[in-house]
Amino acid sequence: YVVLLEAAAAKNRKILALNPKRDPKKPCVYVGMTGLQPEERFANHKNGVKAAWVVTRYGLRLVPELFAHLNPMPFEAAVMMEKDLADDLRKQGYAVAGGT
Repeated sequence: YVVLLEAAAAKNRKILALNPKRDPKKPCVYVGMTGLQPEERFANHKNGVKAAWVVTRYGLRLVPELFAHLNPMPFEAAVMMEKDLADDLRKQGYAVAGGT
């Protein structure tokens, strides 16, 4: 799944360091994987349940156009796809958190 983050996330040093070729015209996103429905997982992040700090603090909404075509898939494939999707979005100029 992919979560749109507030623009303020792009000012975080950790996120900046992971995305040196970021296109400032593109948004910051968080890439993750889950066995839950993406909407349920996003709600968990926002409620602090097994949450990534960046989604809890900056998460706005899911971006299904960036991930819906990939679901569902087996766990082993999802582990690889999370990293691959994060790398692909970085190459397109997105500032990406997660995806590891």
